[in-house]
Amino acid sequence: MTAPSLHSDLVSRLRQLASGPRCLLGVVGPPGAGKSTLAQLMAQSLGAQAQAVPMDGFHLAQVELERLGRAQRKGAPDTFDAAGFAALLRRLRAQAADEVVYAPDFRREMEEPVAGALPVFAHTPLVITEGNYLLLQEAGWAPVADLLDEVWYLQVDPALRLDRLAQRHQQFGRSREQALAWIAATDEPNARRIEACMHRAQRQVAWNAATACFEFQPNQG
Repeated sequence: MTAPSLHSDLVSRLRQLASGPRCLLGVVGPPGAGKSTLAQLMAQSLGAQAQAVPMDGFHLAQVELERLGRAQRKGAPDTFDAAGFAALLRRLRAQAADEVVYAPDFRREMEEPVAGALPVFAHTPLVITEGNYLLLQEAGWAPVADLLDEVWYLQVDPALRLDRLAQRHQQFGRSREQALAWIAATDEPNARRIEACMHRAQRQVAWNAATACFEFQPNQG
């Protein structure tokens, strides 16, 4: 299986974003689009000039989801600390030269957020955050888009995306039937909300399965 790569035009834009003062880049798309893979690839391509900080670190803990009666909708907009995520972005925009900002991460092997897992250093010019709801305009999510310098929307073939989702759910303990039921009841309603915000993104990125490459959509390079 060919390892995923980045088109040269995309890498060129990343270097431009990392060439000045602190810049925040968002990667958004529906569940299973490949956002985490893209964000990690982009950060790796720039080395010390970039750091990936996922939105998923702001998942509410399982015990809190159960208290709120939202555990069966884990992944929906109201199962995150949206205000906390916005607060982190504000800190990253105003980070002092001698400050290390610690961001949370999300560990899929235990399906829980982990506080203070990702150090972000002041000398890192580009911070890349990825998640489902960067462009959502409701409740606590509304400030997020304005705190990002650019947002890229990641598109992928729907059949491939759904297959990835099913495999992910099965990898972490669900049967095939349970995985498909969760996708239908939770992931796909969330996907429709995310797709409705697509027009707010500054750029569109597509996964080219034939070349195993992430690339800008035509006329956006």
